[in-house]
Amino acid sequence: MNLELETERLRLSPLALDDADLAVALWTDPRVANFNGGVATEEDLREEMPLTTRRGAEGAIGIWCVRDKDSGRKIGSTYLLPLPIAADDVDYASLRLDRMPKGDIELGYFLTPPAWGKGLATEISRRMLRFAFDTAGLEEVVAAVHADNLASQNVLNKSGFSYTGIADCWGRSFPLYRLARADFSPV
Repeated sequence: MNLELETERLRLSPLALDDADLAVALWTDPRVANFNGGVATEEDLREEMPLTTRRGAEGAIGIWCVRDKDSGRKIGSTYLLPLPIAADDVDYASLRLDRMPKGDIELGYFLTPPAWGKGLATEISRRMLRFAFDTAGLEEVVAAVHADNLASQNVLNKSGFSYTGIADCWGRSFPLYRLARADFSPV
């Protein structure tokens, strides 16, 4: 399974231990962490890297590092991971290479502020959905988003997701979006 993905402007590769600098850049920035549980410490982020680099389902489930194709600069991350319901984080220990996790698989994406407002999140979302349906064989993908994160809700709408109501996930209640393989248009 090819886990190295590309878009017109981006290169996506499985998150690795040496991507801790990206995790620190994203999750110590209050603008990025605003809708996602708040800032983390650099020490905690570096300590969690062995867990956050775990993959499941022959590598199809996990986190990818997003790089600008021209400069090679790390500008964000994206993921396909099990959607946690009562917990406030993914149970990374449940990811096993030999099987697809049970339950809903969530698409997520995070960009550094200089990459905002350029259509990159939509580009990432569409590429990850193509991977999810065409390569990983998923029948449906979900996305939970903070009620005040209108930019991300717009990305989900442009990517073909449909709002399905408020759902319990990430230990709280969030607007939930769904997209079935049959309803996905890769254009």
